[in-house]
Amino acid sequence: MRRSDFDITDKIRTTDAIDVCDEVVRLFRRLFPKCSARTLERAFDDLSKYYHGKHPDYHPCDTEYHDIQHVLDVTLAMARLLDGYQRDLQEAKPLTPELFTVGMVTALFHDFGYLRKRSDRKHKFGAEYTLTHVSRGSKFLLEYMPTIGLKKYARDASVIIHFTGYERDPLTIRMDNPVMRRVGEILGTADIIAQMADRCYLEKCHDRLYPEFVLGGLARRKQPDGKIIVVYKSGMDLLSKTPAFYVNAMKRLNEKLHQAYRYAEVHFGGGNLYLEEMKKNEDYILAAGKSTYPGFLRRKAPRTLVQGIKTYPETLVIH
Repeated sequence: MRRSDFDITDKIRTTDAIDVCDEVVRLFRRLFPKCSARTLERAFDDLSKYYHGKHPDYHPCDTEYHDIQHVLDVTLAMARLLDGYQRDLQEAKPLTPELFTVGMVTALFHDFGYLRKRSDRKHKFGAEYTLTHVSRGSKFLLEYMPTIGLKKYARDASVIIHFTGYERDPLTIRMDNPVMRRVGEILGTADIIAQMADRCYLEKCHDRLYPEFVLGGLARRKQPDGKIIVVYKSGMDLLSKTPAFYVNAMKRLNEKLHQAYRYAEVHFGGGNLYLEEMKKNEDYILAAGKSTYPGFLRRKAPRTLVQGIKTYPETLVIH
């Protein structure tokens, strides 16, 4: 039985930055045995400090869906896809150690834009940044990359983070380096497949993603004429639309991100565990949709936030 705080192989604890760092560094050293992994290790250490509120400039993470487990899950998927890319005989242009590292650091901080600055007096919850979190993360990377010796790649990192967002069409993102562009497509792919293959994906959508959508302005949208359009009425309503999201996600993976998920098959030496787990979640919600049994969400997602952190207003009711 796969555990809820472990990855798709049930071997790596995705709530533990040290466990994920060890696996990423192992893959890096296998690909680049003569190179130092200190920059990667520094980035993991910094991420943990930021998300747990140990940095003087930022509050700890308060978004339960986009928490450190999600980030580490995406980062682990990113490492596996990059490993598959590097070992894929069909790819003529290999990664350099620097490009691998840039991809990994961007994966680690791809949702950094949800974190609030301690000086922020306007926003009370990180989820309020839902519509702008990618651009905020892009700005952060421009400043952060030089601090870890990657100033040369700061702009690249600030661009490829947009492959994880929906405000820009991936096909319109321009990159001078085709390999770096592929790293961006792999990043966008890792973000999708890691979260949708999560063992508690459906529970997290209902309990955690819906309130983030409410706070972020995605559950209800104001039209130019002032009329309010309700996109998601409740957590259950969001779940009912998950099968349609799965179809759209696969379309994005295939057409916009050019099937970068296939590198997982190279990494694992066979099947694609991520796509298999995604399909299981889709099949389950489809089957549950035909049932009147109210308790089909039975799994308990791990809690990773600092104790006492409020994730949304008490007046926000989850249905």
